[in-house]
Amino acid sequence: MSIEIKAPTFPESVADGTIATWHKKPGEAVKRDELIVDIETDKVVLEVVAPADGSIAEIIKGEGETILSNEVIARFVEGAAGAPAAVASAPAPVASATAVDKPVNPAARKLAEENNVNTAAVSGSGKDGRVLKEDVASHLKSAPVAKPAAAPAAAGSPAAAIEAVGDRVEKRVPMTRLRKRIAERLLEASSTTAMLTTFNEVNMGPVMALRAKYKDQFEKTHNGSRLGFMSFFVKAAAEALRRFPVVNASIDNNDVVYHGYQDIGVAVSTEKGLVVPVLRNAENMSLATIENTIRDFGLRARDGKLGIEEMTGGTFTITNGGVFGSLLSTPILNLPQSAILGMHKIQERPMAVNGKVEILPMMYLALSYDHRLLDGKEAVQFLVAIKDLLEDPARILLEI
Repeated sequence: MSIEIKAPTFPESVADGTIATWHKKPGEAVKRDELIVDIETDKVVLEVVAPADGSIAEIIKGEGETILSNEVIARFVEGAAGAPAAVASAPAPVASATAVDKPVNPAARKLAEENNVNTAAVSGSGKDGRVLKEDVASHLKSAPVAKPAAAPAAAGSPAAAIEAVGDRVEKRVPMTRLRKRIAERLLEASSTTAMLTTFNEVNMGPVMALRAKYKDQFEKTHNGSRLGFMSFFVKAAAEALRRFPVVNASIDNNDVVYHGYQDIGVAVSTEKGLVVPVLRNAENMSLATIENTIRDFGLRARDGKLGIEEMTGGTFTITNGGVFGSLLSTPILNLPQSAILGMHKIQERPMAVNGKVEILPMMYLALSYDHRLLDGKEAVQFLVAIKDLLEDPARILLEI
């Protein structure tokens, strides 16, 4: 029985997608619900699985090709795997030939394909002779580097172009759809808003002391949830947004939209770029719920498994450059939101306290805001409110 494999239904905010990776070749046996192709959009990577046991009869859209919502990308044959059919639009990528009796780890296969390595020639150190990623890496170090072919890449192919001039090598890699979208949004924010940034600093000693005192009990009570800094910032931001609703608002043409909820986005860095999953109704979340949700977002973001609905909307954003060592930076607005909070590295600094010098763990805070909607007074007062709540965490619970 022949089945059409179609692209998923894209939401209205996503115009089209790109075939990122075909994980199965025509004629190769596939089990029901096994991953067969990744589709990259400007927000997330969508996975398409096999509808039944069988095999791909024909690949209609090759890697790198642009596709529309619900467009047919392949034909699938239910039942035993058959002979591979020709690929209509573009040939399947030339992958490393793998011996039938030599199992290959998926990470090892990917590394081998990227470097045009035949895994049949690689000695496997895993169980039953399985070829691991480390085995391919060792093979690459010991084997002579093959000079890249001069043949031009197929149209639409995402393959990198390597150019050599003497001993100086340059690698040209097409920008991913996610990276392109990030660039577009950053330029849009810079050109269409009156963005301004105000700074302050916060003594993180009280929050650090609270974490040190209760982290073990918190972890036991909440089934292994770790008490981090981000949950305190989310709760402080939610309370500050309640006090200053204009910071939680957005501009829609000639109207100001005041949101009666606080959907706080938390920026997560991935290999392909920055994504911002959203904590819905953050004002009603407990510290444990916030920590668990952020951890889940982080794990799924790195695997490209976040849903589009989880990254749309949002009324305010928090980004933490401190995890990478940033001491101070200016975050860029996440449109159509009117403000974004930047966290930074905690660093001990000498501070004047009641006429005496004390060494305190300090963090710089940055609030970038749209000056079309927020006046400086409101922006500064909002940031000071967050500072006050963090320097006396009991106020977060008491809402004072």
